[in-house]
Amino acid sequence: MPRATNNPASRKRRKKVLKRAKGFFSGRRKLYRTAKETVMRAMAFATRDRKQRKRQFRRLWTVRINAACRLHGATYGRFISGLKKAGISLDRKVLADMAVRDDAGFKRLVELSGASKK
Repeated sequence: MPRATNNPASRKRRKKVLKRAKGFFSGRRKLYRTAKETVMRAMAFATRDRKQRKRQFRRLWTVRINAACRLHGATYGRFISGLKKAGISLDRKVLADMAVRDDAGFKRLVELSGASKK
């Protein structure tokens, strides 16, 4: 009986790692050992950053809403509180989009929330 090796499977494993390392610099792309380390690290960062992207967008939306509120004489906290009391349930993504694209509509929301000092 001929000697059986694990060659096809191990080649497939290596190719999978090297394919993911495409675009890396120098030996990180070509050498299996360093490519494997770099790919594992990159995958860990990708996992972490999928969570962080959601946080960063929420922070961006909050900053945009706050800036638009202040243009209409309100603060972010009072505006959000007023919206909840008025029974208006729009999420921050939609509010931020309105703040950027629809100034008249956002101004109406500020008036409805009762947060305006004017």
